[in-house]
Amino acid sequence: MTLLPVADAQARVLALAAPVPPCEVPLADALGRYAAAPVVARRTQPARDLSAMDGYALRFADLPGPWRVIGESAAGRPHDGAVGAGEAVRIFTGAAMPPGTDTVLVQEEARRDGATLHLDGEGPPHRARNVRVRGLDFAQGDVLVPAGERFTAARLAVAATAGVDRVAVARPVRVAIAATGDELAEPGAAGPDDLPESNRLLLRALLAETGAAIVDLGILPDRMDALTAAFAGVEADVLVTTGGASVGDHDLVRPALEAAGVALDFWRIALRPGKPMLAGRRAVRPGGGMTVVGLPGNPVSAFVTALLFVRPLVAHLSGARDPFLHTATALLGEDLPANGPRTDYLRGAVIDGRVRVAAIQDSSMLMTLARSTCLVVRAPHAPAARAGDSAEILMIA
Repeated sequence: MTLLPVADAQARVLALAAPVPPCEVPLADALGRYAAAPVVARRTQPARDLSAMDGYALRFADLPGPWRVIGESAAGRPHDGAVGAGEAVRIFTGAAMPPGTDTVLVQEEARRDGATLHLDGEGPPHRARNVRVRGLDFAQGDVLVPAGERFTAARLAVAATAGVDRVAVARPVRVAIAATGDELAEPGAAGPDDLPESNRLLLRALLAETGAAIVDLGILPDRMDALTAAFAGVEADVLVTTGGASVGDHDLVRPALEAAGVALDFWRIALRPGKPMLAGRRAVRPGGGMTVVGLPGNPVSAFVTALLFVRPLVAHLSGARDPFLHTATALLGEDLPANGPRTDYLRGAVIDGRVRVAAIQDSSMLMTLARSTCLVVRAPHAPAARAGDSAEILMIA
């Protein structure tokens, strides 16, 4: 059986569902969500020419002075009136430039003798020196956040400065999460033959910054009837399962999903770790549906597949224009052997500017993952690499 390449699988997962409907929220509630419509400036910033320094506002044509100081301009308290020939106004950072002025002489280059101001620097300032001209940052009508871009702290701040108080975003994507396996127990309640369940917490953490609304289905037993009933009863935009997706006698997730009405799109991909991943879709109401992603149970496999498929899927449903994480490049700190037929994501860490790959890459080893800051991406059939070669990496910490 030919395994589906990772990029093809990613495209097919996103094709299973369209973005959810938008809603309007206060700007303060938009962090981490994606703009459903362009955010347009309602005002120009700055609205007037402002001083960028403490000093004196004057006319460049009057250099080299002297000037008569006729008033003061502070932020929020502009000077009342125009400035004529041979006149200057004491000004502070962020204050409006008085009409008639075009240059700020910084206070370190000025000398006051009562109301008389003298140039006292190494040389005269340039025209418009130390002035933030009107519209330097943006102008009314400018698009500040394009549709599909994520609201970061800086984008929230620029929208607020532009006079925007409410924005359109997708409603939170409802993501149901289920762990499967008779060997699993809740952390703190596991006996000697149990395995503390960690994948639900891992998934919740990976999706935290997407603003998804999580529905925790808990730990489901390895019974066909229980799995089918649980999957059939889910009402969500996305169902994510972990475990039970392989070919063992107790791997019942795939047939249970099909029995619950899920039409599988694919099963198994050319990925290490994460080969047994599956994806499909189930109709849950007229005009709607639920995308299903079945992840392997090994925690590192679950992490890698969630990073490559689940988080981009939720971002896509949330309206992201570019939902995938982007790779960077770094130099290898050691030799790597030739790769096999699957795309390999090796756990490693960037230390002193070089990527050090963990010696053991077993997909059950969470401590190795916890110590890693990146995944080294090895293409199928990649030739052996030497220390100092450039490598493609995906930063994870």
